[in-house]
Amino acid sequence: MLNNLTDTEEGDGGAQSQADSNPKESSPFINSSDAAAEKSQQYDGKNMALFEEEMDTSPMVSSLLSSLANYSNLPQGSKEHEEAENNEAESSRKKPVKAPQLGTLMGVYLPCIQNIFGVILFLRMTWLVGIGGVIGTFIIVFMCCATTMLTAISMSAIATNGVVPAGGSYYMISRSLGPEFGGAVGICFYLGTTFAGAMYILGAIELLLIYIVPKAAIFPLEGLEGAEAEAALLNNMRVYGTILLTSMATVVFVGVKYVNKLALVFLACVILSILAVYAGVIKTAFDPPDFPVCVLGNRTLVWKTFDVCAKTIETANGTVTTQLWRMFCDSPFLNATCDKYFATNNVSQIQGIPGVTSGILTENLFGNYYEKGDLIARSYMESVVEPDEPLTNANRYVLADITSFFTLLVGIYFPSVTGIMAGSNRSGDLRDAQKSIPIGTIAAITTTSTVYVSSVFLFGACIEGVVLRDKFGEGVHGNLVIGTLAWPSPWVIVIGSFFSTCGAGLQSLTGAPRLLQAIAKDGIVPALRIFGHGKANGEPTWSLLLTACICESGILIASLDAVAPILSMFFLMCYMFVNLACALQTLLRTPNWRPRFKFYHWLLSFLGMSLCLTLMFLCSWYYAIVAMVIAGSIYKYIEFAGAEKEWGDGIRGLSLSAARYALMRLEEGPPHTKNWRPQLLTLVSTDAEQNVEQPRLLSLTNQLKAGKGLTIVGTALEGTFLDNSEQSQRAEQALRKLMETEKVKGFCQVTVSSNLRDATSHLIQASGLGGLKHNAVLVSWPRNWKQADEHQTWRNFIELVRETTAAHLALLVPKNISAFPSNGERFTEGHIDVWWIVHDGGMLMLLPFLLRQHKVWRKCKMRIFTVAQMDDNSIQMKKDLTTFLYHLRIDAMVEVVEMQDSDISAYTYEKTLVMEQRSQMLKQINLTKNEREREIQSITDSSRGSIRRKNPAAVTTQLSVTEEPPAASKEEKPEEESKSASSPVSPPDQVQLIHDNTNPASPATPATPLTPEGAQSPGEQVQMTWTEKCDGEPAKLAGGATPEGIKDIFSMKPEWENLNQFNVRRMHTALRLNEVIVKKSSEAKLVLLNMPGPPKNRTGDENYMEFLEVLTDGLNRVLLVRGGGREVITIYS
Repeated sequence: MLNNLTDTEEGDGGAQSQADSNPKESSPFINSSDAAAEKSQQYDGKNMALFEEEMDTSPMVSSLLSSLANYSNLPQGSKEHEEAENNEAESSRKKPVKAPQLGTLMGVYLPCIQNIFGVILFLRMTWLVGIGGVIGTFIIVFMCCATTMLTAISMSAIATNGVVPAGGSYYMISRSLGPEFGGAVGICFYLGTTFAGAMYILGAIELLLIYIVPKAAIFPLEGLEGAEAEAALLNNMRVYGTILLTSMATVVFVGVKYVNKLALVFLACVILSILAVYAGVIKTAFDPPDFPVCVLGNRTLVWKTFDVCAKTIETANGTVTTQLWRMFCDSPFLNATCDKYFATNNVSQIQGIPGVTSGILTENLFGNYYEKGDLIARSYMESVVEPDEPLTNANRYVLADITSFFTLLVGIYFPSVTGIMAGSNRSGDLRDAQKSIPIGTIAAITTTSTVYVSSVFLFGACIEGVVLRDKFGEGVHGNLVIGTLAWPSPWVIVIGSFFSTCGAGLQSLTGAPRLLQAIAKDGIVPALRIFGHGKANGEPTWSLLLTACICESGILIASLDAVAPILSMFFLMCYMFVNLACALQTLLRTPNWRPRFKFYHWLLSFLGMSLCLTLMFLCSWYYAIVAMVIAGSIYKYIEFAGAEKEWGDGIRGLSLSAARYALMRLEEGPPHTKNWRPQLLTLVSTDAEQNVEQPRLLSLTNQLKAGKGLTIVGTALEGTFLDNSEQSQRAEQALRKLMETEKVKGFCQVTVSSNLRDATSHLIQASGLGGLKHNAVLVSWPRNWKQADEHQTWRNFIELVRETTAAHLALLVPKNISAFPSNGERFTEGHIDVWWIVHDGGMLMLLPFLLRQHKVWRKCKMRIFTVAQMDDNSIQMKKDLTTFLYHLRIDAMVEVVEMQDSDISAYTYEKTLVMEQRSQMLKQINLTKNEREREIQSITDSSRGSIRRKNPAAVTTQLSVTEEPPAASKEEKPEEESKSASSPVSPPDQVQLIHDNTNPASPATPATPLTPEGAQSPGEQVQMTWTEKCDGEPAKLAGGATPEGIKDIFSMKPEWENLNQFNVRRMHTALRLNEVIVKKSSEAKLVLLNMPGPPKNRTGDENYMEFLEVLTDGLNRVLLVRGGGREVITIYS
């Protein structure tokens, strides 16, 4: 019925393979890949007519249960993997692979035993006991075994919380902590497994060259001392290690089935070797083996080139010197000159294996740490040594080959407890994985821990201390130390450990490439995709090649003691994240966290995680840092370049819990002024194809995000959601794509309503969640608002301004948004000018500071202009403003602009007259569109003509500038044509203001500033003055003149004296401010100024847009700002 795991891993699971090629997503519950026809048959005649229309998404329970019965994930055994690959080649629709029904013993317990017992037990365990002492070594063993036991408990909980397919620990971590953690730790686990292979190969070569066939060394050690002997040994290890690695890689490449067949043989070798050791321990109780150790003074001698442990022997012919004498003396005669230490100290022979009942345990309780080159000596034996006597004949004594310390022992020992994942890696082979994995893994760890702890005490109780500290058995005729304890022969241990290390190396070279292949097939690390491919039968050829190369780097190190801490780091990091995953899932209490294994607790997982971290730094702090840097680099690489995956991981759950907690905290009260930052709601419009019309608005959003606040990009659609759900999805996708392009980090929201006004209102009211809501709205100035078909646009805009004011939200309105820079542009110089006219809570100060944090505006300097009235002290204002900016820690140039009271110009009256007469005409005349345009054009021409007849030198007007992209600017037309073109008409009940902009430099003289709100009413004192001619010469009309000519031409037009004086004052203010702003800031890269609010009564809405047009006329980039009614910047720390 459903694609099983094999289908999923091969990536032909339909839509599922596009999003993720992971076993988890091959779900047997819903949205399966069966054909619709097959599903329809399931409903026929089954009394399911009520659910026929939902059959594509909701299968019948019977089909679901049938699918579950046939559902099986791909076993991790190479045989089944090859079968799955071959099935794919034969048929596109694969049949389920029946997994072997292994029980707990064969499926989990024995594989774990085989993986845990390894080379360290046979080659280094006795040395660890000798150096660290029984107590010190017990502490090390206990710490390491406790770590693996706690990790096994956490792993059992995760492994029994559903099926664990291919990948084992990688799968568990990635699905619990997310693709970033999963990929990082998965690669670390892969590197650990690879270096484990190198360690096993080095152990096998050490057994071969030192204990089995010493004469096979290519670089002979005979006659070499010190560094030369050490270099020769390492070179032998490198050569033979490379040969053995090549042989093993070839075996794995030819076919892993041979490795699997030999697995039981290798396991038998391990078990027999351990049993031989225990048998030898029992035998020492009543019949200790004869392994004498020769000691000179208290120094242990290398027993290789002499036969008798004595200086002389008595024969029938008298006293005869021995080979030992000849080693330290210059001749075999009794009167020869001998080594001073040899002459003054006696030679004694002690028993290397005194037996378990000898009481030697008390002497081995405490550690003996050595520097490299120190003599291995019995500390409680007498020795005559001259204080300043140099060491001679050093190669005759057993010496310490490395400097030893406690943390080094931890790093060397820990690899001997790894391998606990073997059971979970084989979960597909198990009859009941939910039962077998916990029982088998914990039982295996209990068994191995018992063996390790008992071996610590038994070795300390049976073996002489100098023999324990003799790493290579040089004092016991070159025998393997643990072999001297074995029964019936040391060769049982030597041969058994050699084959077991070879088998463990093969297992590592088999498992590591498949782990890398599983990571590569997940697609989370783009650089590893090539390693997901292999031979036709699925063997990971490229992964095997990379594994062999990394393994070779470990072999070139050539020292088992140096490689062991490296792989300890990677395994410890893996175990640490397994514990973290379990603790996180338990604490988050996600509904899906229902493990069958009940004996876990987050405290145990946390303790295990702490132990892992402690052991990492105990083993080697610099290796721990390197491992963390590698994992961190992989994490960041996956985060930025990897494929996005949604696996329901715990990190997402943690983010959800943290977000909920943070939102609840935000609800406790409004943020302090010091924490205020712009939380932007950016409103964009879309075209018929749901593409964003103002992409530069998102560029500006990105440039304003130095505050690191919330960003919501919203758009409104007209209609009903049921009819427009697809358009809504397309619009949301377009927003996400544009946000990704413009690198805007935030959220997008699409609202559908019966009209755009309501939809925008809904966005303003409902966006955000709890305390995490927007506090500022960014919306573009309405383009082409003067056109007849855009009459509703400016009405919606004004309502938006009112709503933001009512909601106490700040409002940012960029004008001519198409001229704003993109994120890729850079200003190398220029100014950001702030016109601080009224106090808005500090928004005008904060916004340029945020903009200058972005690379686009970084090199622009900030200038602040403020307006002084008649009764203001401009010098004091400048000082106060400079001090204020100093306390705000904002660098800016300050300038105070003095604007004196001035008469309202005739030009202002003319602008107001034309504005109001159009408004009246549109309200009273109900004409067709063409008639309206002709009528209003005639009114405009008549009014202009009357003024020209009164004063031919009157001011000329220029083309009305509508907001178009600079590249699309049109050539200026003649005056009459421009008036006709820019005079749209709206229906009587929705009147749109028509107005032509004037030359900003002409209305007033720069020397005649005004008070924005303090101009006298013309009804009380009217002095109509033409402020400037076209050529700049002033000309005045008679003071008592009235525009009677205008009245005569068209009787409906109001007289100047009857104009709305509020509109006259506002127009006067807009013109005067515009004149000053253009004069000071015409070259500025950006101008920020206070945005005046709309009239409280809606009768003057159509005039409001005109006032803003006049105010910003002649400026390239303008950002109109309205504060939200609260302080957003403070001088306090």
